[in-house]
Amino acid sequence: MVYTAVPVTVFGLANTASGLMPAIVASLGVAAVIMVWQLARRESTRPALLGFAGVAVGGVFALVTGQAKDFYLPGIWMYLVSAIVLTISLIVGRPLVGVGWAWITGRDHTWRRVKRVRRAFVVVTLAMAAASWSRFLVQYYLYDTNQSDLLAVARIAMGWPLFVVTSTLVFFAIRTAIRVLPRTPAAAEGE
Repeated sequence: MVYTAVPVTVFGLANTASGLMPAIVASLGVAAVIMVWQLARRESTRPALLGFAGVAVGGVFALVTGQAKDFYLPGIWMYLVSAIVLTISLIVGRPLVGVGWAWITGRDHTWRRVKRVRRAFVVVTLAMAAASWSRFLVQYYLYDTNQSDLLAVARIAMGWPLFVVTSTLVFFAIRTAIRVLPRTPAAAEGE
């Protein structure tokens, strides 16, 4: 979260202070420094690579259109896609967080038959869908009304708090599933 938030913050501040092109260069520079820092420390580079890619794509959008608000457009659409996918997973009765957990842990679909586990994954998937919908609606409104300075604020303000809430819910849903569900022989052999 920090690695992806810093370039967005730098873009917003630099755009306000110096304009679009310096903001793009500054945010890409910060994203590159973060990526090199993670490589030097031999940390997982996935967050830095994704952050750099997101900044680069946003920078290209803003550069092509000449409008700072377009820097945020790829993220806004990502929130919409996430909201739709999470909502559809709930409508079809396959809460995405539970499906993902089962896939990652090598479990089958039997978790859906255990009411307590299913409810936990429905709640967390619903919370994630609500967070994605709120991010999309607020940020698209700011985008549509040409409030690019507030877009940076909204991106950061809606990032950390919602991440903390949804991550906590994911933790408790997975903990519930692990405590309630018996280990299957196939899953136990994989350890």
